[in-house]
Amino acid sequence: MQLLETMEQYNELISKDKVVLLFTADWCPDCRVIEPILPELEDRFSDYTFVMINRDQFIELCQELDVFGIPSFIAMHKGQEAGRFVSKNRKTKEEIEQFLEDLFA
Repeated sequence: MQLLETMEQYNELISKDKVVLLFTADWCPDCRVIEPILPELEDRFSDYTFVMINRDQFIELCQELDVFGIPSFIAMHKGQEAGRFVSKNRKTKEEIEQFLEDLFA
């Protein structure tokens, strides 16, 4: 999974096909819970580019995209939002897989 380092990198990445942004933070317990399944999700959905965004380093981007809770998933396709999976509840592997399966079905 790529780690977002600059806004320039963000702008380049979101212009591609099938990009999934994962907003997270080091202090987030729900983020730590899903960490072990992320490599499996990347393997299963290999046609997606996964990008991890540290919410504390990119707070302005979070505000721009209305990301208020983490972990949050936002899918982009050629610069346009294709879907988002945001909820106050802890996300399960099955819920994340369903979100990814439904994106371009």
